[in-house]
Amino acid sequence: MSQLTEITERPSDSGAGTVQQRIVVDTRPLGQVLLERSRKPLTFLVLFLLFEIIIHLPTPNGLTVPGQKALAVFVVCLGLWVTSVIPLAVTSLLAIILLPMLGIIDSSKTYGKFGNEAVFFILGAFILAGVMMKCGLSARAALVLLRQFGGTPRRLVFGVLFCSAALSLVMPEHAVAAMMFPIVSEIVRGLHSRGRQMRYATSLYMCMGWGAMVGGVGTMLGGARAPLAAAIFHESTGQSISFVDWMKVSMPLAICMLPATFAAISLAFRCDPPSIVEAREMLQKRIRSLGRMKADERTTAVVMVLTIIAWVGWGHEIGLANIAISAVVVLFMLGVVKWKDVEEYVNWGIILMYGGAICLGWALENTGAALWIAKLTIARWADTPFLLVASFSLVSIVLTEGMSNSAVVAMLLPLGLSLTRDLGLDPRIAVFAIAVPAGLGFSLPMATPPTAIAYSSGLFRFRDVAAAGILLDLTAWVFFVVLAKLYWPVIGMSLAVSGHH
Repeated sequence: MSQLTEITERPSDSGAGTVQQRIVVDTRPLGQVLLERSRKPLTFLVLFLLFEIIIHLPTPNGLTVPGQKALAVFVVCLGLWVTSVIPLAVTSLLAIILLPMLGIIDSSKTYGKFGNEAVFFILGAFILAGVMMKCGLSARAALVLLRQFGGTPRRLVFGVLFCSAALSLVMPEHAVAAMMFPIVSEIVRGLHSRGRQMRYATSLYMCMGWGAMVGGVGTMLGGARAPLAAAIFHESTGQSISFVDWMKVSMPLAICMLPATFAAISLAFRCDPPSIVEAREMLQKRIRSLGRMKADERTTAVVMVLTIIAWVGWGHEIGLANIAISAVVVLFMLGVVKWKDVEEYVNWGIILMYGGAICLGWALENTGAALWIAKLTIARWADTPFLLVASFSLVSIVLTEGMSNSAVVAMLLPLGLSLTRDLGLDPRIAVFAIAVPAGLGFSLPMATPPTAIAYSSGLFRFRDVAAAGILLDLTAWVFFVVLAKLYWPVIGMSLAVSGHH
C-alpha cells in the first residue's frame, strides 16, 4: 500500500525562478484503488436497494404500514451513519425530508420536533464553552489545576487525567480535548523524551483524551448525547430528566472510572519517567503569561457558576435550555463576547444531526417500528430487567467504538424505550442504559472526539493503546451494570416492573 512521492521543478507563474511541485504516484493495485473510489456510490446503491425492498415487501405481522416505512428510513440512516459516506448532519436532514414525503409524519410536526428544547440546550452549551475558551478562562483553569499536580511524573499524569475530567463536567468533552491538546504538547516538548520514555508522553495524551471522556459522562454538559437522549425520552413519554437526575446516575460511574483509568494507563505505559522540571517550569511560565484575571474572565466565571447553580436548583422547573440561552444572552448584553468570536465554537453539524435524530426516534417509537425491532433482537435474550440493562449497555459500548455515539443513541434509544414500556419498566432505565455507556468507547480513534484528538499527536498507533482501551471498555461495562444492580434502586430507579405502561 505504498505511494511514491516525487519532487519536480517547474517555472514559476511570475517568471521568478522555479517552484517545487509534489507529484504523488499511487502504486497500489488497480483493483484496490477502484474499490476505494467506488465505496461511496456502492454504499448509496446498496442502501437504495434495501430501502426499496423494505418498502415493497408485504407488511410483517405486528408491524404497521407507517412503521414499515419508518423502518426503511431507519435502515438508510443507519447505513449512512455507520459508513460516514456523507456527514452525520446531512443524514439527519435526509431523515427529516423522507418522513413527511413518505407520509410517516406530517411536515409541520416533523419540523416542530426539529426545534426541540434539547437542540437549544446544546446550542447554549456550545456557546458558553466557546466564551470560556475565547476569554481564556478555561485555559487558566487547566493550567492552575495542572500546576497542583506537577510535583512528580506520576502526579503529572494523574493531573492531566483529573484536569480533563474536571473540565468535561462543565464543557463539551471535545472542546476540553481541543483546549488541552496544545498544553499537553508543550509539556511533552519540555520533557525531551526519547526511546522508552516516549511511552510516558503517550500516557499524557491518553490521559487527556480518556479523562475528557470519563468526565464527559458525569453531567449533561460533557457530551451532547445526554440532551439528545433526554429529548427523545421527553418526546416518547412526556416526562423529563433533570440535570440532577442525570448526575445522580452518571456521576458515581465517572468517579469509579477515574482511578480505574489511571491504573490502566499506569500499567499500560510503564517506563522510566523523564525529569519533569522543564515541564513544571513551562506551566509556571504559561500561567505568568496570562497575567492577572481579566474582567471578561471574572464575568464569565460568575455567569457560569450561576448557570450551573440554576441548572441544578431550578433546571426542572425553568428548563435547561431556557437557563442556557439566558446565560448566553447575559454574556452578550455585558459585552463579554461578540457573535463572530463564538461562531467557530458552535458545531452546527451536531445541531442539525440531533434535530433529525429526534424526529426519526419519534417516528420509530410512534409507528411501533421500534418495538417490533426490539422484540426481534434484544428482547429474545434479555428477558429480565437486569439482562436488558446489561445487554443494551454492552451493545452501546461496542457500537460506539465504530460509529458516532450520537448515532448510537439515535439508533438504540427508541428500541429501548419501546421495550421498557412493553415490559412495564421505568423508561428511564433505557435512557441511562444506552446514553451513558455510549460515551465510554476507549479503544478506537473514531469512538469519541477526545480519543481522535489524542491519536492526532502521531506518537502512537492503535496497537500501542489497544490493550488498555479494551480493558477500560470492559471495566466501564462492569462498573455500569454493578451500579445499575446495587445503586439505582437506592435512588428510586428499581430494575423491576413499575407499572409504567
